[in-house]
Amino acid sequence: MFQEEPAVSRVARASKGHPVPKDEVDAIIDAWARERPDLDVSTMGVVSRITRLAARFTAAMEATFAAHGLTKATFEALAALRRSGAPYRLSQTELMRSLSLTPGTVSVRIDRLVAEGLAEREGDPGDRRAVLVRLTPRGEAAFEGVVHAHLETERRLLRALDESELAVLSGLLRRLVLDTAPAGRATAPAGRATTSAEAGRTS
Repeated sequence: MFQEEPAVSRVARASKGHPVPKDEVDAIIDAWARERPDLDVSTMGVVSRITRLAARFTAAMEATFAAHGLTKATFEALAALRRSGAPYRLSQTELMRSLSLTPGTVSVRIDRLVAEGLAEREGDPGDRRAVLVRLTPRGEAAFEGVVHAHLETERRLLRALDESELAVLSGLLRRLVLDTAPAGRATAPAGRATTSAEAGRTS
């Protein structure tokens, strides 16, 4: 666990006096500087790296889930139900919002969970028209069977940064998430935990 700290550039301080290796994004930026010096491509340093990291992180996490007989989509749904607290159930609307899905997509995802015995639909005693989705014992076991491996994969992907650097990065990424969130979606629903970047949605 790491605690948030002010966004001070530890990377810049740590690299002072030491050459910083260049990556493929640097090559792209250098090429544009050579070919089109009139363009300000400084944003590419952030956006291109985030895009590349998202693809690499997703591939690594999908490999972990596949090794445990799950898909990333299935794991994210199981995690959303598990972190909701006992009795581990959500309405279809709550699950849709938690996973940032459309009504049609979340319905298909629920169908798959039910078909695999990982969740079940049940009526909402407070609203006859509503349907609740509840994690089954099999679904809870499936989540517990992979969550530790998933978190270890996340730690491996972030091993280049120390705890204070991770704290700074987390704070900066939060600002971007909040600033780019669709209207009305800047924060998580009350009583629900938000999910990672990235990433896997366990916390």
